[in-house]
Amino acid sequence: MSASQTSSRDQSAPTAQADGSSVARQVRTVGLFGGSFNPPHVAHQMLALYVLETHDIDQLWMVPTYRHAFAKQLIDFTHRCRMCELLADGLGERVRVSQIEAELGGDVSRTLDTLEALIERNPAVQFRLVIGADILAESRKWYRWDDIVALAPPIVVGRGGHDDAGVALPPVSSTEIRERLASGRSVAHLLPRSVCAYISDHGLYR
Repeated sequence: MSASQTSSRDQSAPTAQADGSSVARQVRTVGLFGGSFNPPHVAHQMLALYVLETHDIDQLWMVPTYRHAFAKQLIDFTHRCRMCELLADGLGERVRVSQIEAELGGDVSRTLDTLEALIERNPAVQFRLVIGADILAESRKWYRWDDIVALAPPIVVGRGGHDDAGVALPPVSSTEIRERLASGRSVAHLLPRSVCAYISDHGLYR
């Protein structure tokens, strides 16, 4: 069974599961991990586990970008969302995948709009924005960054070359993965096996 998609409204107690189901453990704090995930790779998976194990959060929701705010070209949202679900499956019920940005639509996907929509749907939940130290360095480019910080105080995770946040994750690059796939080189060491198989089965990034 794939990771649940976080899309419906919060059912208040006892859970923040956006699919409307109920579980025994109350969810009070959720880390939001947004990105293009084009494709999602092992460093994304490592980051999810690291945040869950080292910070006081109950779940981590991966939020694939629907339309990139900086106009980057992305493969179809459905493929990226499914690959995120496959990646999340390896981490258990604490990691979920949200399609909120597709539901919101619009010309671009802005983090502030996403946050406001999730807070409206899940008023009892405290959200934390999970970002890499490399992204933090670009925060001045973000739409109303100060408001984002106020709504979802960031959890900053180090990344190769940007390790001010302590532990630095391997410098795996989705761009490099796409280039390797396009040239027929192996990416088996950079992707979860399920994601690698999905890309092969669907002929992506060729």
